[in-house]
Amino acid sequence: MTVSDPVVEDIVATISRSATEIRQGLIGRRGTVDEENPSGETQAKADVWADELLGERLAGIDGVGQYASEERADVVDCGVDPADGDAYAVAVDPLDGSSNLKSNNTMGTIFGVYDAALPARGETLVAAGFVLYGPITTMVIATEETVAEYELSGGERNVVDDDVTLPDEPVVYGFGGRVPDWPADFREYAREIEDELKLRYGGALIGDVNQVLTYGGTFGYPGLESRPEGKLRLQFEGNPIGYVVERAGGRSSNGDRSLLAVEPDALHDRTPVHVGNDELIERLEAALA
Repeated sequence: MTVSDPVVEDIVATISRSATEIRQGLIGRRGTVDEENPSGETQAKADVWADELLGERLAGIDGVGQYASEERADVVDCGVDPADGDAYAVAVDPLDGSSNLKSNNTMGTIFGVYDAALPARGETLVAAGFVLYGPITTMVIATEETVAEYELSGGERNVVDDDVTLPDEPVVYGFGGRVPDWPADFREYAREIEDELKLRYGGALIGDVNQVLTYGGTFGYPGLESRPEGKLRLQFEGNPIGYVVERAGGRSSNGDRSLLAVEPDALHDRTPVHVGNDELIERLEAALA
């Protein structure tokens, strides 16, 4: 798949070229730093390093007006205001699942390209995707036209599938949060799903969502009794993942509506996140109504 917009292609190419370097750079950066990100989570050394690397490269692209990261409190102004329609804003989770570093499990990088100043609704996305640092480094890119998957090697993107769609018959599910902290209505829905599908949950959003894209099914991180607003960030995780899954023929939801229709109040807003096959998300929303 060739991205038709040259600025978006430059953003995607920069992330794909950086991915191999980020993966190699995880070695020796499995510890934490004495700081927290804006969401109050302890940062891994790799979080900070990956953010600095991507921030420098993406902010330097002509046509990128803002860079924002889950690891930074504020938007970085790159000199052109996306609100004027002359530039894009890029929001990134530089290292999704970095808590998996200690146990050497799956991680990823998530990005969204917004045609609006941040924070913005997911409906203003023009492209989104993720890199998965699995046994093979892969990249999924969604645009208005299609969703494509690539293998990344030596800075090159090699097409695996240029028309990724969710399989019609769902197979897997994964739900985050502690079961005793789930609201009763979600717990009832989850009990039904676990009787129908196979559990696949690895503690990194990217890995769990990629299982759903590959096999069909549903992933959810609900609002909890202790955290009704959810855990995942709308700008950096919810919107980009919702965009990918919707473009692949599935649905996204915050429990009430498409994630892409949620109006953000602040850059680091959290949200419940549910994605998957249409029928499963319809059932979720009915259960939570």
